[in-house]
Amino acid sequence: MSLRQLGSTELKRLHRQWRQTEPRRLAILLEGLGGPYNLGSILRTAAAYRVEHIYLAAMQIDPGSTNVGKTALGADRYVTWSAHETWAHAADAARKAGTTIVGLELAEGAEPMHTAELPHALCLAVGHEDRGLSKTALADLDAAVYLPQLGRIGSLNVATATSIALWEARRRGFEDQ
Repeated sequence: MSLRQLGSTELKRLHRQWRQTEPRRLAILLEGLGGPYNLGSILRTAAAYRVEHIYLAAMQIDPGSTNVGKTALGADRYVTWSAHETWAHAADAARKAGTTIVGLELAEGAEPMHTAELPHALCLAVGHEDRGLSKTALADLDAAVYLPQLGRIGSLNVATATSIALWEARRRGFEDQ
């Protein structure tokens, strides 16, 4: 097999073709994220996977800060977001937008994401890098999923885990078409 990288025009055509599909609705609710580089990475991934909105709950990071921008690389222009003081306010806004909140958390009762039934309008909830989602958030989720891991490391970086989960949500949407 002979492969070559796509040129700029070919790449634009490929992306335009994918953008014409009608994917599942996808949003993210980030609770208490602490690292600006993680937020920047999540913004970049969210722009790549057409996340319609990001709800920021109890955040200490300004999405417009220089450190976020270093990782987002301008992707923040393609994703809308809103800041909320508490989990309850952010969750209420996400539900009013018609999404079902599914937490990405290593928690009792969570299902492996690859086998869980995902709603057509999904809001993926992700918590702090070290502490995960708060007890308040865990009690308020509509469902919870986790990413099975085979290696000796027990958890992933929050931006990496969010990226994998967004891909799985989109992959499921591609199967629906």
